[in-house]
Amino acid sequence: MKQRDGLSSADGSKLKASLRVILDTAEKLRPRGLELQQGELGDLVEQEMASTSAAVESAAARIEEMLNKSRAVDTGIKMEVNERILASCTELMQAIKELVLSSKDLQRDIVEGGRGAASMKEFYAKNSRWTEGLISASKAVGWGATVMVDAADLVVQGKGKFEELMVCSHEIAASTAQLVAASKVKADKDSTKLHRLQHASRGVTQATAAVVASTKSGKSQIEETETMDFSSMTLTQIKRQEMDAQVLVLELETRLQKERERLGELRKKHYELAGVAEGWGEGEEGEEEDRSLHKNRTIGPGEKNKTVKGSRPIKCDLTHSPKQSLF
Repeated sequence: MKQRDGLSSADGSKLKASLRVILDTAEKLRPRGLELQQGELGDLVEQEMASTSAAVESAAARIEEMLNKSRAVDTGIKMEVNERILASCTELMQAIKELVLSSKDLQRDIVEGGRGAASMKEFYAKNSRWTEGLISASKAVGWGATVMVDAADLVVQGKGKFEELMVCSHEIAASTAQLVAASKVKADKDSTKLHRLQHASRGVTQATAAVVASTKSGKSQIEETETMDFSSMTLTQIKRQEMDAQVLVLELETRLQKERERLGELRKKHYELAGVAEGWGEGEEGEEEDRSLHKNRTIGPGEKNKTVKGSRPIKCDLTHSPKQSLF
């Protein structure tokens, strides 16, 4: 641009490409509501809320089906664990259903109170960002319910991880919190329907905690049972397990002995280094020097050394009276 003489012959392809990238990025960031007609945006809200309700209903039905199947196939601790986990998941689905219904009621209350002479669809279109937030939060809740049921199904079958179910539960708690936040943005703080929504949100939080707690306890029970349950083993299998256990015990004992020896060497080295740091060696050398000087000391007149085997020389001064203390 500074060299105007060569401006006509300049290559603007790179500039066009950069501008195209900026334009595409801006289009992606543009709210979807701006591309929709007023009626389409309002319909989309209703559709997403209905889809969320349907997803929660489907999840609850799947949980009931899994529970019946587990009762028919599993026994003992496994059936008890599955029943407890699926029961907590059912309670969570019920809490989510109540939350979705409360959210719908609050949205209607917000629209009725704020739309004035406009229609419901016109209100949604006018407040497109708020509407987009509702749609996004509703999708997240429906998706979270579906994923959680998939994780629970795998856990009940013994193919999934308990940790995945706990993560899904936390994800549902986060998505429902997003729906609550989006729903109450335009709500009156004194609205009874808002209070109902907040109460439903607390119910979801408690149900989520119950799912996590039942999953943790179930995992512990299953792991303990798998470790100590030998009722279904044959004599050959038990003998093989016994031999494997003996090998493992010997390996652990050998490793324990090596670690004890290593600990002893570490303590020995630590003592040596600590002695150098504290000057213990210097003190011992000083004591040896004192003993050497004491040994080579010239005995004065009137003194006699009395040596006892295994002890230091005892000096007696015979010039003192016997009645006086020698020490």
